[in-house]
Amino acid sequence: MLNAIALGSIILCSSLGDESGVAAVFSGTLFTLVVIALVIVSIVGIWKTFEKAGQPGWGSLIPIYNVYLLFKIAGRPGWWILLLLIPLVNIVVWAAVSIDIAKSFGKDAVFGIVLLFLLNGVGFLVLGYGDAQYQGPAAA
Repeated sequence: MLNAIALGSIILCSSLGDESGVAAVFSGTLFTLVVIALVIVSIVGIWKTFEKAGQPGWGSLIPIYNVYLLFKIAGRPGWWILLLLIPLVNIVVWAAVSIDIAKSFGKDAVFGIVLLFLLNGVGFLVLGYGDAQYQGPAAA
């Protein structure tokens, strides 16, 4: 459906003689496809990481529940999800949980900050498909 809408927009812009509109529609469509690909890669990585930690992989698909499972893997209490609703506090909480998740898989704090906090799609792929083994909740 996305391609049909984009194609229709390109045809409309072309018939009006507006080449900049064609470029805008194409770049918007390309951006959307890249974002969708990144989301799919993140879901696949988190799914596999959940399974390694003994949690249901399908939990990565359900909003809020997936965060609860991440907190459970890290050893943090579930009520910490409420802290994610507070501006600026949420950044500190997510960084701490990222470090705890890394330590739960035998990785160091640098791995947690760089790959799980900043580049989480890549980090969860490394945890899920790499040689890291879940060692239990680090914060417990």
